[in-house]
Amino acid sequence: MPDGYENRMLRVLDYIHANPAGDLSLDALADVAAMSRFHWHRVFHAMTGETCAQAVRRIRLYRAAEWLTGTDLPAAEIARRVGYPSVQSFGRAFRAGFGLPPVRFREIGAPYAPQLLKREIPLQTYDVVIETAPDRLLAALAHRGPYPTLGATFEKLSAIATARGLWPQVTDRVGVFLDDPAVVSARDLRSFAGLALRDQAALPDDLEPVEIPGGPVARLRHHGPFSGLHAAYGYFFGVWLPQSGREPADQPVHEIYVKTPPEATPEDLVTDICLRLKP
Repeated sequence: MPDGYENRMLRVLDYIHANPAGDLSLDALADVAAMSRFHWHRVFHAMTGETCAQAVRRIRLYRAAEWLTGTDLPAAEIARRVGYPSVQSFGRAFRAGFGLPPVRFREIGAPYAPQLLKREIPLQTYDVVIETAPDRLLAALAHRGPYPTLGATFEKLSAIATARGLWPQVTDRVGVFLDDPAVVSARDLRSFAGLALRDQAALPDDLEPVEIPGGPVARLRHHGPFSGLHAAYGYFFGVWLPQSGREPADQPVHEIYVKTPPEATPEDLVTDICLRLKP
């Protein structure tokens, strides 16, 4: 029997098929899925193996192929029906997808079968625990750019903490990630390098306060190099979350760095990926 996450995925795919010229933005599809805008795309991508943008493009071209071979509609009308602003942009997209311009595709009556969605099943499993986390206040520096370069911002934050004697007030080193790298270009990704402060600790004026609300949190512990985090996220959102029966809250994901360089070798690093859940 389909579960809640499978039903969401099918509902979104049905919506795209039924509204190829409609608003198929990520926010609109998250509304159809009735899921947090922070997490819907990660779930869809992990479950189907394609991004929402790839699904929209694929389905629009599939509908166009149906109309080209099954009707006498002009190419300009088909372009309009599948959401392309001009017959020229439609032609470029169609040729990129099928290797033929629309007119030639129609002339030869090229058959087209829908793409079968196949994703790579994560081979590794991870321990995930649900716990109640406290409210956290971070003293943070904003970062813009590829997530792997967040370390440079953490180095700057660490230097500030050392110069000002903040370390006795620090409980955790935390990265907060506002965007999905499968959706947003690497140079535009937004994140924070943060230090969680003890209660009553004064926040330095020139560091940005970032609040992480407390409550139920799913925590996946990853052991090893940061390069393995991608697979951990795939398991978290594509396997564990759909099977958990839990709903993610409308909060960004964050990472807690339990063991980091230089105190640990790459193989001994420990990173907790934390996902805030609805009660």
